[in-house]
Amino acid sequence: MYDIVVIGAGVVGGLIARELSKYDLRVCLVEKESDVAMGATKANSAIVHAGFDAKVGSMKARMNVRGSEMMESVARELGVKFDRNESLVVAFENERKEVEEIYERGLANGVKGLSILEHDELMAIEPNLNPELSCALLAKTGAIVCPYELCIAAVGNAMDNGAELLLDFEVCDIEKTDGGYVIRATDGRSVNTRYFVNSAGLYSDKIADMTGDGGFSVHPRRGEYMILDKECGSLVKRTVFHTPTKMGKGILVSPTVDGNLLLGPTAVDMEDKEDNSVTAEGFDMIVKGSLDNVSGIPFGKVITSFCGLRAVGDVGDFIIKYRDGVVTLGGIESPGLTSSPAIAEYVVELFAQNGVKFEKKADFNPYRKPAHEFRESSMEEKNEVIARDARYGRIVCRCEGITEGEIVEAIHTNPPARDVDGVKRRTRGGMGRCQGGFCSPAVVAILARELGTSIDAITKFGKGSVINYSKTKGDN
Repeated sequence: MYDIVVIGAGVVGGLIARELSKYDLRVCLVEKESDVAMGATKANSAIVHAGFDAKVGSMKARMNVRGSEMMESVARELGVKFDRNESLVVAFENERKEVEEIYERGLANGVKGLSILEHDELMAIEPNLNPELSCALLAKTGAIVCPYELCIAAVGNAMDNGAELLLDFEVCDIEKTDGGYVIRATDGRSVNTRYFVNSAGLYSDKIADMTGDGGFSVHPRRGEYMILDKECGSLVKRTVFHTPTKMGKGILVSPTVDGNLLLGPTAVDMEDKEDNSVTAEGFDMIVKGSLDNVSGIPFGKVITSFCGLRAVGDVGDFIIKYRDGVVTLGGIESPGLTSSPAIAEYVVELFAQNGVKFEKKADFNPYRKPAHEFRESSMEEKNEVIARDARYGRIVCRCEGITEGEIVEAIHTNPPARDVDGVKRRTRGGMGRCQGGFCSPAVVAILARELGTSIDAITKFGKGSVINYSKTKGDN
């Protein structure tokens, strides 16, 4: 019997599991995919929003501002890259009123470090902006982080502190019992728990319906992105938005914590919760929207594109509620990433307010070794590591400089990588210019060796995404 089960191992569920692992509780995190961070967490804008956009008095505003305040220390504890690079909301002269409105809204939400810049001030700090822009809101608390790195680190830290993780656990039924709940998966497995958290993202409405706590719906909103090569990462220093619309914050141009340049997202409401395909129409929208903000973007340097699906609720705000031993989270769209540590904190508060006893562990360890520690070490430090383990001296991914030692470490560190994309998210192996064109066969071989299986059992991202069917040549 678990004390609390968390359904959904995205960044919100991962940080909830980590928050719960601070206490003397038996905690389990269940996820329908074959790895953590496989939903909206793996494909979003990676922005830590300041909090000026959310409606005054809303749950979004409350969680956004608190989460933004918490994120830097959370990232530091978890060894996750974080950059307080600031953000700009730029506008043409006919959009000045919108800038003034979000400035006032930000002040009302309690956001610090806001100011409005005029054209010359704007161009002085970001000379590659579109010179036709008239003004902008500057938010000094805006930042960037890597969402899947944050999720992996949070889940890993929770596991290191005693939480359990069950993957490929697709919930199909929830039964109320005298002692709590039985949560059943499609493959016949089940878990018993006193309480649980519904953090199932796009499927949170489906999970809520299983306990009679529904009454809301969640639909996907497609967001397509382009990633440019690292040589383009300094085109802008700050995250550059345009004035927002009812569909979201619009097309942004932003550096990433790993040095690339990110463009996007589009915003198209969908019905299919699994359709994350990219489109020519979406790319056209990104190109046009990006050039409204920044001049001279070298689109020939795009190295990859992707699509994320945001979990958009039908009430216009985050749904966070407690009922009968269950905390339900619904419609956790943007700024969900920013809000995630605050939501985790609030979930514990809700349980405590409803009689759940929390006793802090004396031995909780909030810290985690950075996944990027080796590649960012000095040459002397690297040589010391290589002297102890020669695998760190063998480069596998030439684009990103990722070694065999780092890949092996990712396979044996909580939560362990089990497929090629899992290695990619943990190490950046395969994220460079060639997008795994050279290193993927070596990664497959390392995975097979370390997991004690054959190369044809290794997948790209689980669930039948087979890479190799059989050998074409003998061992000799």
